[in-house]
Amino acid sequence: MQNKRNGKVFACLLLAAAFFGMLSVMGQSGQIRDGMMAGYLLVPQERVPESYNAGFSMYVAAWPLLREYPGNRFQTGLFGTWMHAWYGNPKPEGKLYSDIEGGLGWWRDTQFATETPKFIMGGVALNFCEWANGPGAGKGRNWDKPAGKYGVAQLSPWVLWPPDGLNLKQGTCGQLFGYGYLPLPLTEPKGRTAGKDVPTGNQCWTLFLNTANFKGPVAFFTPYFWSGPTVDDPKLAGLFLDTRPSNPNRALQMETQYVPGAQAEDGKGQAYARIAPVSFPRSDAGVSPLIHRVTSYHKKALWDKVEAWFKGGPVADGRIDPAGAVVHTFSGQGGATWKIYTNDVPNEQRRPVDWKAFASPTAIDEVTYGYRWDERLVSRYDSGDGPLFTLPEFYRLVEESRKWVGVKEDEVPAETGLGELRFARPAGKPSEAYVTPEDADSCWKKPGPVAGPFYAYPGDGSVVTYYWYRFADQPALLNADLTAQERERLQERAEKIHRHWKMDRTYLAPPSMGELAEIEPALIVTPPSGLEAGYVPIVTRQGAKE
Repeated sequence: MQNKRNGKVFACLLLAAAFFGMLSVMGQSGQIRDGMMAGYLLVPQERVPESYNAGFSMYVAAWPLLREYPGNRFQTGLFGTWMHAWYGNPKPEGKLYSDIEGGLGWWRDTQFATETPKFIMGGVALNFCEWANGPGAGKGRNWDKPAGKYGVAQLSPWVLWPPDGLNLKQGTCGQLFGYGYLPLPLTEPKGRTAGKDVPTGNQCWTLFLNTANFKGPVAFFTPYFWSGPTVDDPKLAGLFLDTRPSNPNRALQMETQYVPGAQAEDGKGQAYARIAPVSFPRSDAGVSPLIHRVTSYHKKALWDKVEAWFKGGPVADGRIDPAGAVVHTFSGQGGATWKIYTNDVPNEQRRPVDWKAFASPTAIDEVTYGYRWDERLVSRYDSGDGPLFTLPEFYRLVEESRKWVGVKEDEVPAETGLGELRFARPAGKPSEAYVTPEDADSCWKKPGPVAGPFYAYPGDGSVVTYYWYRFADQPALLNADLTAQERERLQERAEKIHRHWKMDRTYLAPPSMGELAEIEPALIVTPPSGLEAGYVPIVTRQGAKE
């Protein structure tokens, strides 16, 4: 009877392993249990004056965290931040979660994932009622309930934004991706919102990039994305990023929700674990530079000049004035909350990884943060795309400290079966296509595009279909609670930006170390003749390449 039961368990494990991309074996002393590693890497930074409350920028390393993409359960960001509205004291009462987060990473709803990370904008409206990840990308797939999919408007005529996320060049490994958000006065403040006596501010939080093949503004959150929830709850008016300044002292972390792993015990009941190979970039100096030049801005860095330009003053060249910027410094401190556990373990029983045993947070210089590694446990790995450090794959649970301590593979008893375990991309179902509304009466068709369709083929295996729309007629702006007159004023401002802010100029201050990452070259486009100013490319479909 016992053998029959074990046979059924083994069969179930094999089915589960196939589903999660793991080829596993049964240890002689017990079963291998599906598990994971999750938690945060914490990066303290020096505080700056609260007057630098008009956005931020930073450079973060982009690299393949896992050696092989393990399927859609995998969800983790690389290093990033959370930019909330700043209130001062006292803060308003109630739950008012709303921010700009996002960044580089992999998500459970990523349909065309590779080992190379993608970038999303990650705006969150009141308490996650909606979120917006980029033009045409937001909460869910149901266009009857857009839930943020109209929350971001395309500004650049040179960058194509797939709804699955902005691709980096395949094989990116340790290069720096520069990005940040600054408000632009593209619209005017409004006293009424959606027909109600509720105000909406005019802060259009705009994504600026600094990469090797594109520099400048790409897209912005419409003010209505933030103020929309106040229509039903007017007491919240004026509390969100359409109106409020940003908090300049933001959390800086790497959030990991799932890295695949497994656990087993030997004949003595000693617990061991194995985690999919996790890597960090390796510099020539043998360290991992991960975050560089975290900067906060005053409105005089950009807003004041652009506002004067739009009112008839001299042309603002778009360069962000360093006189209105302050760079955060690092002390070299840091922490980690990574834990290894199985799905059936209560939160209070989840045991932490002994991170400090092999990783030392360090200020590589005053404005650059990273890690030094103990190479007795961390190994050097050359991926073909670039040099990496790979963390311990095997761990032993130490009873005295109740921590998972990294060990070598030959220290793990063969009877656990963990040495034969593999983490690989599962067969899975085909990726689901992103498709925008095709109804002839929808905002995608009326007034509709002026040119297309065109096609792009990024390195993630997808094909992207896009059209050129007049800037003010793009679907996001038709759903931004703007009158025709307000959209025409916005059109005029976008045309000024297109004529004067080219993609090869300096906007964000350049890094003082490292090499810049590239956007996927297939996503850098050229406007058709006659559409160079006042028109933008809008993706209408992203599906698997035949």
